[in-house]
Amino acid sequence: MGRSRRTLPEELLLLALDPATGTTAQPQSLDLGLAGAQLVELALAGRIAPDGDRIAVVAPRPTGDPTLDCALELLRRRGAPVRAVHWIGGPRLGLRQTYLSHLERCGMVAAVPGQMCGVLPTTRYQATDTAISREIRSRLDSAIRTGVPPDPRTAALAALAHAVGLGKHLYPGNEGRSSRSRLRDLIRHDPMGGLVAHAVMDVQNGVAAQPRRSPAPAGRQAAGARPAAEPARGVPMQPRRGSMARVVAH
Repeated sequence: MGRSRRTLPEELLLLALDPATGTTAQPQSLDLGLAGAQLVELALAGRIAPDGDRIAVVAPRPTGDPTLDCALELLRRRGAPVRAVHWIGGPRLGLRQTYLSHLERCGMVAAVPGQMCGVLPTTRYQATDTAISREIRSRLDSAIRTGVPPDPRTAALAALAHAVGLGKHLYPGNEGRSSRSRLRDLIRHDPMGGLVAHAVMDVQNGVAAQPRRSPAPAGRQAAGARPAAEPARGVPMQPRRGSMARVVAH
């Protein structure tokens, strides 16, 4: 994969960056969204594919993006398809900071040191090329305004933005209600983006350990009987020490 095009994790992070405060909106759910965005980007690159509610590696060759290749290698080491909720819900220490530092190295954001309460050191990030952020936002706005089915990349970005709760950040207040609703509806235009977005929301709702079950055929389940739970196959992934790109501390 060439580096001339921004990846979905980078776009999602730029979309979440507040130009007024230099902080990211929805930071906790954004971490989940970045892990999900990696899956969608790898799928767009032809390296992984959905297998039901699981993710299977279909082409383990590197993409050329170190952070994506780290994720791809971790998926490959599993040896079997992994449930999307288990991947997204697993520890992803420093993933947001890794991408912020990458954007800083690329010159798309600038780190601004500061202090909280005059004591604790903090770092804010200001976009240095606002045209990039405007272009990303314009794609979403156009898909919402025109109703024309967007390309898979924009559809996946919309699905992820909705899943992590960026709708109220991008389209605030009562006047943004219809735009937030249409942002949510864009989830249906990309199957992989939809799978990942639902997995992100499942993790936030605490249902990652419960596999999705298909309804029992009519007449096969006694009235009032509870369906037997399918055992969860897979556990949240523990990344190997040193497998992620080096994290720059705030």
